[in-house]
Amino acid sequence: MTSSLKAAKQKGLQAVANSRGVIAALAIDQRSALRNLFARAMDVEPAAVSSERLIGFKEEVSSILTSYASAILLDPEYGLPAAGKRAASAGLLLAYEQTGYDQNVPGRLPRLLEHWSAQRLVGAGADAVKLLLYYSNHSAPQVNDRKYAFVERVGAECASSGVPFFLELVSYAEGLDDKGVEFARVKPQVVAAGMAEFSKPQYCVDVLKVGMPVNLAFVEGSPAASGGLLHTRAEAKQHFQRVAGFASVPFIYLSEAVSNATFLFGLQLAAESGARFSGVLCGRATWQDGVEIFVRHGANALQDWLGDQGTRNIENVNQCLATATPWFEVNIDSTQS
Repeated sequence: MTSSLKAAKQKGLQAVANSRGVIAALAIDQRSALRNLFARAMDVEPAAVSSERLIGFKEEVSSILTSYASAILLDPEYGLPAAGKRAASAGLLLAYEQTGYDQNVPGRLPRLLEHWSAQRLVGAGADAVKLLLYYSNHSAPQVNDRKYAFVERVGAECASSGVPFFLELVSYAEGLDDKGVEFARVKPQVVAAGMAEFSKPQYCVDVLKVGMPVNLAFVEGSPAASGGLLHTRAEAKQHFQRVAGFASVPFIYLSEAVSNATFLFGLQLAAESGARFSGVLCGRATWQDGVEIFVRHGANALQDWLGDQGTRNIENVNQCLATATPWFEVNIDSTQS
């Protein structure tokens, strides 16, 4: 990578981080997941939820909450109007993948949005490009090899465009319930394996976006704990510290659809463990409870909720980032080449 392209990537990373170099970003690139939240609140099938509902909700969230975020992650399908309503101080990440995966094809293979490229996302205002990848080190070698080549191509495309590449890893294991206890037992190993693999330079990943290395529902003292426990608080912190060591590029945590209280609990564990994470890209833990407000009471009520509880939610997360490591301190180069 030329020095000018490296400088462009660094400029993009600066745009999505705060003044400390910590990424305190808001995520609302959800599409099918957001449609499902609306469907439940409206008591209809997801297909009955209009695109205008999704667009309008994203606009309200962006216009109010980005004043408290270093950046916002949106999708180019429903999120571009919301991108135009973000605070001037907030950077913009745009998602490159299609939502979900084809359940008729084994391996949860990724698919890119048609009619988009990294260069077109930059043209739409993106300071960084995000790709979501379902990953398991337990998958068949031929499945993972396809994923490795796929990420290499996207990484090379982002590198040639001089735009930072954020890779979101969603961990899973074939045949196991993602939220169940059996997957929770192996989750630390799966998260660690993904962080180690995609830190390799051939992928040109600048920032990894990962789930926490433990399922917080099975951790002692967690607000999400509902019965059987797998980890004491001390054991959970050991997992945070150990798994963080597998990344050699900056990494940030995603909220994995947990509540705000549960996400804060996880960030506290990360901070106490000494894990060198560089921030968050937090979505539903900040705004998900606003969907029902919007459905039942309209845009004005949502604005009131976002200005009150939504703002408290995001500021609670921000307060947990005091020990986060600036992205530029994770490695000397700061960008993959």
